[in-house]
Amino acid sequence: MIRLLIFAVLVLLLGYGFSWLADRPGDLSLVWGGELYQTKLIVAAGILIALIAAVMVVWWFIRLIWTSPHSVTRYFRARKRDRGYQALSTGLIAAGAGNALLARKMAARTRGLIRADQEPLINLLEAQAALIEGKHDEARQKFELMANDPETRELGLRGLYLEAKRLGAHEAARHYAEKAADQAPYLPWAAQATLEYRSQAGHWDDAIKLLDQQKIARVIDKDTANRQRAVLLTARANEKLEGDPSGARDDALAALKLSPDFVPAALTAAKALFREDKVRKAASILEQVWKAEPHPEIGRAYVRARSGDSVSDRLKRAERLEAMRPNNVEALLITAKAALDARDFAKARAKAEAAARIDAREGAFLLLADIEEAETGDQGRIRHWMAQALRAPRDPAWLADGFVSDKWLPLSPITGRLDAFEWKAPFGQLEGPVEEGTTVSVDAALRSLPPVRETAPPATAATKPASPTVASPAAGTSVIELEPIAKKPAPVPAAKTEPAKEPEPKPFFGGAPDDPGVKDLKLEPEPKTRLKLF
Repeated sequence: MIRLLIFAVLVLLLGYGFSWLADRPGDLSLVWGGELYQTKLIVAAGILIALIAAVMVVWWFIRLIWTSPHSVTRYFRARKRDRGYQALSTGLIAAGAGNALLARKMAARTRGLIRADQEPLINLLEAQAALIEGKHDEARQKFELMANDPETRELGLRGLYLEAKRLGAHEAARHYAEKAADQAPYLPWAAQATLEYRSQAGHWDDAIKLLDQQKIARVIDKDTANRQRAVLLTARANEKLEGDPSGARDDALAALKLSPDFVPAALTAAKALFREDKVRKAASILEQVWKAEPHPEIGRAYVRARSGDSVSDRLKRAERLEAMRPNNVEALLITAKAALDARDFAKARAKAEAAARIDAREGAFLLLADIEEAETGDQGRIRHWMAQALRAPRDPAWLADGFVSDKWLPLSPITGRLDAFEWKAPFGQLEGPVEEGTTVSVDAALRSLPPVRETAPPATAATKPASPTVASPAAGTSVIELEPIAKKPAPVPAAKTEPAKEPEPKPFFGGAPDDPGVKDLKLEPEPKTRLKLF
């Protein structure tokens, strides 16, 4: 564009010059070799310009002939380089698609057209082809060559890091990640891997320092940085909780400022304050987090804030939590458990059933089974609620990479990923048509609940029926009486013409102790009717 503009300006200047000469006519005289040459001024200017143009054309032609060997060589070299880059591009695409044969073929063709010192991507193509073919040793050699080249150092270090992780060489992987993070702190993978390795080693101070550097370099966004810093501060607070409660309190409170609804930080801060006898402040922190996100661990810590409280006091604290978040499953379950401890069975049952109606899950039915056991002791009703719990979805838990933990951890024990644990159900419900009988309905469970079995009062000595003396079995054996055998009626005398009426057999099992039929009934010992189980 600039050259075109300059050319246009020169043409305009040349035209303006000719027009200026045309407006001012004159003659030009030249004496050369005793001869006088005279012509018009404008003609002389035209001849001069034509002469200059001819000289330029001749000079261009001579220069073209002089530089033609180099030009021809450069042309063929450029053509060869273009073919090499075309082969390199095709090979990288083939490697990305998993075509090892074509990638190898293009790599060999590229090496024949371009030198490896001119284009380091040839090593990358050969490394990718080796990985596809499973030749990991060859791939590591190529990555080492790239790591020694300043242009491809970062790429080579990443390849070596991934190979070390594949082999399970965590120390070597940590070395490559830290080396890449030192040389290029703006690399997200290197910074994140180094952060996780320092966290796994328990070097929380170094991990927090590295996270601050990433935040300043804008490797990660602000929200992610605040969340990860809160996790690191909470992990450091948990380590300080036993020996330095004040330090643990400061770290946990700093984590809560970065992430106000972070449950593990609130629990750690409350535990530290409990150790310092600051129950009111700890309860205030737990209440704030409970309002934002009701969590069963927050509820248990709040209800049992004072170790000397009675069960009725704990029930009042549980009801206070429920008042903060009414119609919440966790609040209802916390109140039901506190009412069960206070032996207020009516309230415990009502709260548990209300929680099950909102979310019919395993914990609600297990709590109903506990209430049934404490109130009635009826095994049939207890088994009924246990059966409902088996069919119900599981309760939420701390879950990371398929691993279920009974407490929160800063890192995943499976992958070592930072902030991997989430509070959710271990197994989600499968989407699709629901078969009949697979879902749990609280109302249906209540309708099918068996009635409470009424147990008969124990028999006293005055009302205890007489029973025949039966030989006791040997020690360590169990005997099952299959059916009582009534005594056969006496034969009728021949003198009498009317047959004797047979007495109706009286039932034995289930009969009242004062039933006269039971008293008159006598058992004849029959060893053959006994069945020994052991």
